[in-house]
Amino acid sequence: MSVLDRATLEDSTLSDLHAIATELGIDGYRRLRKGDLIDALLTHQGADLGERADEDVDADGDEDDAGSASSRRRRGRRGGRGRGTTARGAEAAGDDEVEAEPAEAAAEEAPEPSARPSRRSRGGRRPRGEESNGSRDERRSDERRGEQPREEEAEAEIVEGVVELLANGSGFLRVSPPEASDKDVYISAAQVKRCELVSGDKVSGPRRAPHRSERYPSLVRIDTVNGRPASELSDRVRFDDLPVTFPTERFKLGSEDDTLKAIEFLTPFGRGSRVVITGGRWAGKSHALRKLAEALNDVKDATVFVALAGVRPEELAEWAAGPIVPGAAVSFAASAEAQDNAVELVIDQARRLAARGEHAVVLVDTLDGLHQLSARKVLASARKIVDGGSLTVIATSTELLGGETTVIALDAALATSGRFPALDLSASGALRPELLVGDAGAKAIAKERAKALK
Repeated sequence: MSVLDRATLEDSTLSDLHAIATELGIDGYRRLRKGDLIDALLTHQGADLGERADEDVDADGDEDDAGSASSRRRRGRRGGRGRGTTARGAEAAGDDEVEAEPAEAAAEEAPEPSARPSRRSRGGRRPRGEESNGSRDERRSDERRGEQPREEEAEAEIVEGVVELLANGSGFLRVSPPEASDKDVYISAAQVKRCELVSGDKVSGPRRAPHRSERYPSLVRIDTVNGRPASELSDRVRFDDLPVTFPTERFKLGSEDDTLKAIEFLTPFGRGSRVVITGGRWAGKSHALRKLAEALNDVKDATVFVALAGVRPEELAEWAAGPIVPGAAVSFAASAEAQDNAVELVIDQARRLAARGEHAVVLVDTLDGLHQLSARKVLASARKIVDGGSLTVIATSTELLGGETTVIALDAALATSGRFPALDLSASGALRPELLVGDAGAKAIAKERAKALK
């Protein structure tokens, strides 16, 4: 690695300094001001050079060699040309039988021809963040040992998976979400920042094999994000900062199923609705959700996602064989944390689509096994963005969470006796139905509810 000097570092941008700190493995560098970060880089470099000098010490030298080393140490203490760091390393090794090679050490400390470290990444040949886990250091180390740098394969393998971000800003491309595997691909923090990725984004791009001391392969670049070129998604607004409004565009199911016809007429919901299908055990909540998924899958301008958390193993198999493959699926044997993660992966991806002006529908079965806070966050993600996209959440739950805009309550007694539609009108309803079906439709719904209450 090149010897860094203060003047070069002071001329570098903060992003370049962060890249250098990443390569050197300095912890907590993002919390440092520029001046403090420069001091940390120089201090780290001094310790590194001292360790190298210790490695060059030969404990088998004779007394004459030790005397020569002592003379070199004295010259270093008197300010001899930049050897102070090496001298301190020799003193740390002791005064007995010390041998150093000034020519080799000087060559090792001499700056490389490049005037500034990390400036190469600004020239367009290799953007910052496309190498990770110290791979540049390894290549330079290979060059010092006389080895040729390893070349990437002519045709890199294209991989696709779901992004899972880490606390340090980097992430992994999970090829079998939501579970981690040895085939997962590392995504650098620079790539995450450049493409503004969030957990749940579906990403594709070429990968390279892991270098020495790396456990995982790394993503060379990001080609697509959620099926669209990454270059088209550079300008984004945070999902939670977008203005929202009540749903005004009703979903037309167009199904001949008695239950779906009753839901469409008596408990309407639209783009951006928060819908909960509730009822006791064996009320048919999962069955109704599957019917809704099949009907909504025919809506051309909406992307339908399914998240299964806490369902029966048999239901996992049924969904997998159906027209909509779940984006994440875990059985009721999974922990609450695993169920939280499974649903959040799908919700995050749908949030990004809605923020980009698209329409997404997420069907969740079920919210019962999630932590209460996670379940509320899932439901609260549903919204209609003003002059933009929408995210509709339809979830099954034994109990209501609050904040629903449409409640579909099913009657277990009617369902188990085979009387359909098994809709409990007294507990069902939609908030501001006139926005979805007009004033006449809202009056018709109120009339039917009044009959059910008699």
